Amino acid sequence: MKPEIIIDSNEFSDLAGFAEHFSNVGLMGQHRWNGNLDAFNDILRGGFGTPEAGFTIVWRNHKKSRRDLAQAFDTLLDIIRVHGPGGEEAGDQIDLRLE
Repeated sequence: MKPEIIIDSNEFSDLAGFAEHFSNVGLMGQHRWNGNLDAFNDILRGGFGTPEAGFTIVWRNHKKSRRDLAQAFDTLLDIIRVHGPGGEEAGDQIDLRLE
């Protein structure tokens, strides 16, 4: 079973808050993400303390993020899906579960 990153939309309301929350979930070690979307893509490729065999992002209360983050939410999902099943970089083995 892959490690899970739990993203809880009740913990943030904008992209900067999401970046801080994502940085604090424990898979990135000492690395911090500042909210740059190109950097998020790089993080999902690995090498920043993320598990080499991939992981699952569990996005709880995702409907709140859809409202709060607007277009940024869709962009984040697109980036995540590139690294998951059927994506161009599927070898990174990032799964996404929206709750």
